[in-house]
Amino acid sequence: MAQRHIVFRPATQPGDVARQLADRFVAVRRELEVPEEFPPEVIAEAQAAAENADLPERDETSVPFITIDPPTSMDLDQAMCIERDGDGYRVRYAIADVPAFVKVGGAVDAETRRRGQTVYCPDKRVQLHPGELSEGAASLLPDQARPAFVWDIRLAADGEGTAVEVSRAMVRSVRRYDYEQVQKDVDVGSAEECLMLLKEVGEKRIALERKRGGASLPMPEQEVEEGPDGTFHISFRPVLAAEDWNAQISLLTGMAAADLMLKGRIGVLRTMPSPDPRDLKRFHRQASAAGVPWPDGMAYGEFLRTLDRTNPRHLALIHEATTLFRGAGYTPFDGAVPDQPMHAAVANAYAHVTAPLRRLVDRFGLVVCEALSAGQEVPSWVREALPTLPEIMATSDRRTNGVERACTDAVEAAELLPFVGQTVDGVVVEENDKGAVVQLADHAVVARASGSAKAGDRVSVRIDAADISTGTITLSIV
Repeated sequence: MAQRHIVFRPATQPGDVARQLADRFVAVRRELEVPEEFPPEVIAEAQAAAENADLPERDETSVPFITIDPPTSMDLDQAMCIERDGDGYRVRYAIADVPAFVKVGGAVDAETRRRGQTVYCPDKRVQLHPGELSEGAASLLPDQARPAFVWDIRLAADGEGTAVEVSRAMVRSVRRYDYEQVQKDVDVGSAEECLMLLKEVGEKRIALERKRGGASLPMPEQEVEEGPDGTFHISFRPVLAAEDWNAQISLLTGMAAADLMLKGRIGVLRTMPSPDPRDLKRFHRQASAAGVPWPDGMAYGEFLRTLDRTNPRHLALIHEATTLFRGAGYTPFDGAVPDQPMHAAVANAYAHVTAPLRRLVDRFGLVVCEALSAGQEVPSWVREALPTLPEIMATSDRRTNGVERACTDAVEAAELLPFVGQTVDGVVVEENDKGAVVQLADHAVVARASGSAKAGDRVSVRIDAADISTGTITLSIV
């Protein structure tokens, strides 16, 4: 829920700093052993599967599904169709049927268990599945008949779920949208009914999230752009309301999946504890440093909703709020319901089932839910895999988080490089036995600085050094 995406935008003729950054991104993948190239046997098996998939008999290709994704994405996991249903709604959400293309125990299965998830780097994506599947036969591309797990969810007038069914079927997306297009069409009133209902349902689901005490953190993209003089500037692209509406459909499905699993007493939940009080205190200080008022007694989830996504300082604060979403993990169970099934940020039980092209665990969760919905036994290969998934995903998360952190360090070094030797304003957001952590006032950078200061102090900070090749920044409080 809180993964940072960095977009790297070098100039048409990249300068020295851009080349250093590109080299650093390659080095990070090598150092963290990110598997980039697929072995020949994996590609061969994927190509064969694309031609000979295990397709469902049910035909839902007459349903006018649409997809909403970033404009350059080709690995399309989800397609939706939203209609009125009396005074409520009917949401049909088609999720790519990855199990139709993956032979249990085969080369693709083994490779995806080794990878765990797609890794998003500033300069490229390292995919979970070969492109023959993720951007081809398994992707819900427009005007193509594709196998999918179709979630048929009924909602009451207030957006609360009342019933859910899951079944495999062939589907066909009739249109592909990107978020900006959806937002524009809805804002000017020219959007088709499905998109207008997406806004309606999305806003009602957001209201329900607030009521139950949930905390959403749609992460803004961090854009790293090279200027004509070869310097780099970090900014954050505001998250559109359309992205929030779309995320609510995914959350709705994940909660429905968790409900099916808990009732069936088998599955794998995405669980997360409440934020550590120390992280909350630090985030309070960061809000103060950014000059953003936080009323006494307001919960952090509600505070996050007050932030202005068009304000660069607020966007930087949203970026730093990822510290409140730590400790998430996967909890498998078979026969006994977990003692702690909740995801604190969702404020509900929740399961990952909507991104099987990009996240391994979803493939197994989908099969569990389809079997439970049909009143059938969960396949033995899924039962055998469930206990192994937490460690696979934890290993993958550590690798992904390491890449994210190292790449962020590199781009922050690139931004500060022209200011080495200069003094800038900052605020201390944390102090411990290792020194102070400061948030620089005019740069989207939070880093450790030498010197003595107390949390909350406004300080002058000298930028002593910035090294892109190691992603290190040296700061001193003066």
